[in-house]
Amino acid sequence: MFSICKLNHPATGVEHAISCYFFNKVEKCLITTGANILKVFRLIPDVDQKSRTERYSEFYPPKSKLECVAQYQLFGNIMSIQRVCLANSQRDAILLAFADAKLSVVEYDPEHHDLKTLSLHYFEEDDMKDGWTHHHHVPIVRSDPENRCAVMTVFGRKLVVLPFRRDSSIDDNDGEMKPMSSNSGGMKAPILASYMIILKDFIDKIDNVIDIQFLYGYYEPTLLILYEPLKTFSGRVAVRTDTCAMAAISLNLQQKVHPVIWSVSNLPFDCVKAVPIKKPIGGTLIFSVNALIYLNQSIPPYGVSLNSIAESCSNFPLKPQDDIKITLDCVQVGFLEDDTLVLSLKGGELYVLTLLADSMRYVRSFHFEKAAASVLTTCCQEKKANKEGSQTDSSGDRVLDSLNDCMASDVLDIRDPEELEVYGNQKQAGVQIISYVFEVCDSLLNIGPCGNISIGEPAFLSEEFNSNTDLDLELVTTAGYGKNGALCVLQRTIRPQIVTTFTLPGCSNMWTVRTGEERHAFLILSQEDGTMILQTGHEINEIDNTGFATHGPTVYAGNLGNNKYIVQVTSVAVRLLQGAIQLQHVPMDLGSPIVHVSSADPYISLMTTDGQVITLMLREARGTAKLVVSKSTLANNPPVSTICMYKDTSGLFTSKIPEEFVQIPQHVISETELKSEVENEDDLLYGETDFKMPSLNPPQPKPKVYYNWWKKYLTQNKPTYWLFVVRDNSNLEIYSIPDFKLSFYVTNLCFGFKVLVDSLESVTLGSSTHANESQIQQDYQVKEILAVGLGNNGSRPILLVRMDRDLYIYEAFRFPRGNLKLRFKKIKHNIIYSPNLEGRIDTENSDFFSIQERIIKMRYFENISGYNGVFICGANPHWLFLTARGELRTHAMVIDGEVLSFAPFNNVNCPQGFFYHMESKTYCLVTSLAEPSNQYYKFNGEDKELSVEDKGERFPYPPQEKFSVCLFSPVSWDVIPNTKIDLDEWEHVNCLKNVALAYEGTRSGLKGYIAVGTNYNYGEDITSRGRILIYDIIEVVPEPGQPLTKNKFKEIYAKDQKGPVTALSQVKGFLVSAVGQKIYIWQLKDNDLIGVAFIDTQVYTHQILTIKSLLLIADVYKSIALLRFQEEYRTLSLVSRDFKPCEVYSIEYVIDNSALGFLVSDREKNLVIYMYQPEARESLGGQRLLRKADFHLGQAVNTFFKIKCKLGELGDDKKHFSGADRRYISMFATLDGGLGYIMPVPEKTYRRLLMLQNVLVSQGAHIAGLNPKAFRTYKSWRKLQSNPARSIIDGDLVWNFMQLSITEKIEVSKKIGTKIEELFDDLTDIQRLTNHF
Repeated sequence: MFSICKLNHPATGVEHAISCYFFNKVEKCLITTGANILKVFRLIPDVDQKSRTERYSEFYPPKSKLECVAQYQLFGNIMSIQRVCLANSQRDAILLAFADAKLSVVEYDPEHHDLKTLSLHYFEEDDMKDGWTHHHHVPIVRSDPENRCAVMTVFGRKLVVLPFRRDSSIDDNDGEMKPMSSNSGGMKAPILASYMIILKDFIDKIDNVIDIQFLYGYYEPTLLILYEPLKTFSGRVAVRTDTCAMAAISLNLQQKVHPVIWSVSNLPFDCVKAVPIKKPIGGTLIFSVNALIYLNQSIPPYGVSLNSIAESCSNFPLKPQDDIKITLDCVQVGFLEDDTLVLSLKGGELYVLTLLADSMRYVRSFHFEKAAASVLTTCCQEKKANKEGSQTDSSGDRVLDSLNDCMASDVLDIRDPEELEVYGNQKQAGVQIISYVFEVCDSLLNIGPCGNISIGEPAFLSEEFNSNTDLDLELVTTAGYGKNGALCVLQRTIRPQIVTTFTLPGCSNMWTVRTGEERHAFLILSQEDGTMILQTGHEINEIDNTGFATHGPTVYAGNLGNNKYIVQVTSVAVRLLQGAIQLQHVPMDLGSPIVHVSSADPYISLMTTDGQVITLMLREARGTAKLVVSKSTLANNPPVSTICMYKDTSGLFTSKIPEEFVQIPQHVISETELKSEVENEDDLLYGETDFKMPSLNPPQPKPKVYYNWWKKYLTQNKPTYWLFVVRDNSNLEIYSIPDFKLSFYVTNLCFGFKVLVDSLESVTLGSSTHANESQIQQDYQVKEILAVGLGNNGSRPILLVRMDRDLYIYEAFRFPRGNLKLRFKKIKHNIIYSPNLEGRIDTENSDFFSIQERIIKMRYFENISGYNGVFICGANPHWLFLTARGELRTHAMVIDGEVLSFAPFNNVNCPQGFFYHMESKTYCLVTSLAEPSNQYYKFNGEDKELSVEDKGERFPYPPQEKFSVCLFSPVSWDVIPNTKIDLDEWEHVNCLKNVALAYEGTRSGLKGYIAVGTNYNYGEDITSRGRILIYDIIEVVPEPGQPLTKNKFKEIYAKDQKGPVTALSQVKGFLVSAVGQKIYIWQLKDNDLIGVAFIDTQVYTHQILTIKSLLLIADVYKSIALLRFQEEYRTLSLVSRDFKPCEVYSIEYVIDNSALGFLVSDREKNLVIYMYQPEARESLGGQRLLRKADFHLGQAVNTFFKIKCKLGELGDDKKHFSGADRRYISMFATLDGGLGYIMPVPEKTYRRLLMLQNVLVSQGAHIAGLNPKAFRTYKSWRKLQSNPARSIIDGDLVWNFMQLSITEKIEVSKKIGTKIEELFDDLTDIQRLTNHF
């Protein structure tokens, strides 16, 4: 069985965040990573330009939000990320660590607006592993704060040191240190050869590394290692406690020696992380779950207990911290000042921790203040954007669906009598504590972790769509955890609400125009023999006797002069109107008709069939307005094939980059200068001339640096006007208007290169032209271009290039050289463009024929329900958005078939809309709420008894979950009133299923019920027992004023079972349940369950799926088994199972016509397909399931569902994808917040795509040097006896074929020996078959 696996939507979770100078030293960016996605954000002021009244200043900065400026998909999950500034570099490099033991150093490449790889380091040889196969240590990478080296942990037992070249002259004559590569170009490699430190060679066995950090304030790079040489756990604390230890090693990079210079042992056993503190205080904080300890070399440690557990489980000297009862497991830390930290706890609470030091810089006490409650976080990152209040972004992972920017409001000194500390009999020393207020500035959406996914139907759908062959569906998934728990409803395609429909035979194009106000006043429809003018008020009526030209087809209509005037262009003339009154009529006698028009207020450009371009400009004087033909114009040779006028407000189209975008702020320069002052050799050897003794009083505070980073984003750029011209030989020229100076020139636009480079700045060598260049130019003509400013206030110029069957999207980015200081970078997108097939008007009239050829298919719109973007007409129409968040989003609108033409429409009855041409339905949810409980059950010999504990004020009681079941309505997206059922205390819901059971009472047939399986969790001493609950959802008379209350639960059955009920399903009208280690089949009879059959299974069955009379069961340790129920003999028997152990997360069936596969997702993030093939020899006569396909997804999958292929879009010639009508897709949602599918494909398609995949693995350079084939190979810590089966195409990789340039596409398809069109059709069909939501 062959299939393809592709992620429809990348992971949305965030696991790591760092801030660094990603693009240049001018501004800091935030980098977030989650699974294999890396995103770069910058801060922009969150100010509405129109209603901006406040005066912003250094002390009162505007609120800021995040804008995504770059996004990269890698072939590997990022395990750890750090930044480092290499010698003589304009920007920071990024260290990325990948699973097992890989390290890549990458950096932004300003030439291509992409990531380039600086160096690769691989440590996965067998002798590194010391014979171990199971590595549960993920690599941790850390960089020295002074950029001298970086260190990565390997397999938890070794360290790799990566020395960097310094830009000082010290290293020049060191023969010892070999650079990694002999660079001929005179530039020395910034990264020197790495070396290995084997930790267990030290005197005290360093093993099981918990955390590593570089310390501040040492002459040589000094690494702190927090480790646990002999392990223990909370159940053995009475016997063995305080097992953690800490050692600091000093790295001499020249001699490669690394003595231990400081160590502390007998730290609490539950230490989780170390956080180094900057000078002047220095030292480090050690976080354990119940205690916080400050350590510094040569002074005694200071530790506090944060709750009363710490006192009983550790002998380390701890002082109780008053009025604090918290635990630090899962804590995330960020700095506000050098001595002030923000702690984000596992429940989302934010605490500000201040270290209080005395005059000798000894930390004497901690001060905790609860500041706010935020979301559950997985990483914290502080960003010094403006110095007086730096900000913390805490961002979420697994559990997280937002990323908060918290901004410290300016400081208040609180002098509180309790905070005055008394040292002996000295005079009282006052301690100032700064209080912080946090407010949320911005949050990013995350739908992970998706625990369960279900398909539903939208509550509302326009009646027009009721006859569609495919069902209209939406996805509903559970997301988040605890207080961040949520229900997500997801759709990708857009389903419009249709306000009104009318048929317009013979209509080829349309426009809406305004007369000065917000609403549109006229709708103009163009036909072959005339033009209809409709007035749009409360009703839409045709009007006669206007100043509009109505006798021939219209080529263009639009507004000029700030929506005051209307301009209408026919094939021979231009008319200027105010309302319906004509002001000016300009006949155009150009020898050939006008067929294409583009305008940007106040300019308008016309193009004729033979490629002449004329530009007119609107002039207003003394209340009258007229159009003036511009004097300067373009050369006509070679002829122009399409034009586009663009008004730029982004400030990118400029011949001089503004100062504030290139000038490095003063405080960044001074930070680097401070470091280099220290390292003057003579001063270090002989002391400075004015050497001062380290004084006992603390140094003067550094003067605050005010840096108004946001000012440059608030200055309005003066609009500039540009004309984009594409000629017949496919060259793109950009002219400035009104002086028509050629400013940017690109050859062969149709080739679709990754980066469009200005040919004016460099002389291109003749050799680089492609062999059959002119042939390609004819085959792939540019049909239409569109330049628009999208994003935040139009700050992201986008260039769309439409070919006959392709669409390129380019984004402008700053580039320091050349005439115009910019280049264009191709953006990856999901639109597979196909032209209109129907709706053509056959005509004898050659003028109308050429007008119809040139109808604009890419239409910019602003403010359709608050969004700006581009609508792309065609056989599969798309909406394209690039919002202020900065990410490109494409949404298909396939529900209504082809769209020929489009116009935005704002009317009284239909505000902010657009025109275009052409069982109970509730969800059942289980929710749980965790609250601390001081009770538990004890076993007293024969029975259990409830014991209530009182452990005092400072004891953190464990949370006890309370479960309930409720109905949820898709109409209001709210819980239906009075449907909530609370379960007993201590009772946990394990499974919930909608089952169809045979009912043998007063009626017959199958009926749907909700079945719930539960377990009473009393602890490990008391036998687990559970219940099966069966509910019917009945319709009742709704309560007055609450129409949704028509559905209610009715309890059919609720009885205790002999063990925990862990999975439920139905087979042939019988109920199947996993109770303890057995599987039972029950019959529902007169509201009671009667046993029919049972079978013994393995350890813990957590999922049962049935199809006909087969049962597929998933065991949490022992993989899957296939059972068969025979109704006539009332027996349940084992057919076949997988012999190898496997920790199964979820299962699903894969159906390909008559073949049935069993899909499994496991703990190591693989997807595996098994099949039952008793004829095969290796299946031992069918006892064993065979592994037919495997694929490493890199994200854990907890939930699948299957759905038929979508046939509606394929058209009638289904021959291409044989048997798609009897093929099912298995869709899944991942714990990182990604969505994807796995779909069976015919063998022929598989072979073709497999060859494509093999070529693409080696075709281009992959980001961070990762190999897609290695990433997708089945991962297992148990040594496998067999080779990986593969047989699953990596959809994310083969889809990259669409983004290649034409020359590369030709080369790749030649290597495979196939046509570009065949590959194109395969990918298009796969996209259409899976385009459900």
